[in-house]
Amino acid sequence: MKAFLRLLTLILMLAAGFGLGFWARGGANETVTVAAQNSEGQDFPLLDEARSYVDEYFVKEQPDPQAIEYALIRAYLSQLGDPYTFFIEPAVAASESDALAGRYGGIGVEIQRNEQGQFVLYPFAESSAALAGIREGDLILAINGETLVPEASMDEVRQALRGEITEGAGVTLRVRNQAETEEREYFVLFAEVLEPSILWRVLFEAPEIGYVHIMRFTSRTPEEFSQAIEELREAGVQALVLDLRNNSGGLLQESIQIAGEFLDGGVISIERRVTGESQLPDEAGGLLTDLPMAVLVNRQTASASEIIAGALQAYERGPLIGQATFGKGSIQRIFPLADSSSIHVTTALWLTPAGQPLDGVGLTPDISMIPDENGRDVELGEAIRYLQQQLGEG
Repeated sequence: MKAFLRLLTLILMLAAGFGLGFWARGGANETVTVAAQNSEGQDFPLLDEARSYVDEYFVKEQPDPQAIEYALIRAYLSQLGDPYTFFIEPAVAASESDALAGRYGGIGVEIQRNEQGQFVLYPFAESSAALAGIREGDLILAINGETLVPEASMDEVRQALRGEITEGAGVTLRVRNQAETEEREYFVLFAEVLEPSILWRVLFEAPEIGYVHIMRFTSRTPEEFSQAIEELREAGVQALVLDLRNNSGGLLQESIQIAGEFLDGGVISIERRVTGESQLPDEAGGLLTDLPMAVLVNRQTASASEIIAGALQAYERGPLIGQATFGKGSIQRIFPLADSSSIHVTTALWLTPAGQPLDGVGLTPDISMIPDENGRDVELGEAIRYLQQQLGEG
C-alpha cells in the first residue's frame, strides 16, 4: 500500500511541478524533461481506504500495476478540465513524430478544387507523381479508368491517390493540364510521402498574384517560406494570398517568425502564463511588408496559425476570408515519462495584439464565406477578386 501511495504522490507531484525545471524551445508542442519530486509526507486516505477494500474483497483478477498507474495519470489529468492536456502510452507516443511529420503512402500531391469544381494537382518535389510526369496544374480526368464525376468528394479523391506501399502498387491517372488540350495518362507508384510544410505557386487564373499555403509549422517552414517568397518575387507577383485553412498549428517560434515577415514592427501576440503576461515583439523590416495580401481561414485554422491570422487582422495587413477559426489559443508542451509514454500539458494561453483571447473564441473573418457544398474553392476566388480590386485601385 505504501508503494501505491508513493506512486500516486509521484504522479501528482509531477503534474503539479510542470512549471519547473523544463527547457523551453518555443514550439507549440515541445518536448521537455522534468525532474519529478516525491513527498513521503503527503497522504490520500480515501484512496488508501478504497484500495484496501479492493485488495481484500475484489473477487476478480486485478489489473497489472502499469494499467493502474496509467489509469491514475489519466484520472488526474482529466480533472484539470482541459482537452489538450492528456496522456499518451508508449506505442502511440512512438508513432506521434511520424504522424506529425505527415508520412504516409501515396503519390505525393496537393489536390485543390477550383471554382469550376475541377480537381487540380500540384505534385511535391521529387515525389512519385512528379517523377512519373504529373505537372503543376494538371486536372484529373480519370482514376484507374473511371471518369471523375463532378459529384466526387475531395475525401474520395485523396483516398484514391493514397495506398499501402507494396511492390507494384499504385494508381493510373488520366490528366490534362489547365494550359493545354492534350490528355495524358500515367501509372504512378505509391511511395512514402513526406509532406512539405508549405506549397506555393503563381496562380494560373491570376498570374499577378502569388499563393502560399502553409499546411503546418515545422522546423523547415522558415526555410521553405524564404524559398517561396524568392521564387514568387522572381515571377513578378504583385499581391499574395496566404492560405491558413486546415492548418492546425505546429511549432510556435516558427509561426512567430513567419508572422514577422508580413509586419514592420509591433507586437505579434501576448502570452499569458501562470507568472503573468508578456508581449512577443516583432522586429521591423519583414520580407513582405509591401505586397497587398489576403488571408484564407476556416474552422480548422487553429493554434499557431490563429496567432498569425490574429496579428495580420489586428494590424489590418489583409482581410481574413472564410469561416470563423477553431479557437485553440493555447500552447502545449510534451513531457516524456520514464517508460517512453508522455503527457501533453497546456502551459500558456495566447491573445491577439489587441488583447483578444483566442482560446475557445477564435477569430471572426472580415469577409465571411459559406463553404461551397460541392467543394469549389470559393474562398480563393473571393481573395483573387479582392486583390485584383486593390491592384486596380493602386
